[in-house]
Amino acid sequence: MKARVTVTLKNGVLDPQGKAIEGALKSLGVDGIGSVRQGKVFDLELSGNDKAAAEVAIKAACDKLLANTVVENYRIELL
Repeated sequence: MKARVTVTLKNGVLDPQGKAIEGALKSLGVDGIGSVRQGKVFDLELSGNDKAAAEVAIKAACDKLLANTVVENYRIELL
């Protein structure tokens, strides 16, 4: 089974890397970009076919390592 975890900063948390990307895009002449928020994507391969167990394991991985839940949200997609 495969899963994708998308980690993004919570609303209200400053994103200096996003601002740097936004500035770089403007300096490269890319128009029409209002703002940029950066994040992380993790593609995971899991053994077994139990979706409930997979979600529990991935949630534990996110809470313990993949996301800083104080300032980040995460979304789990089973693929």
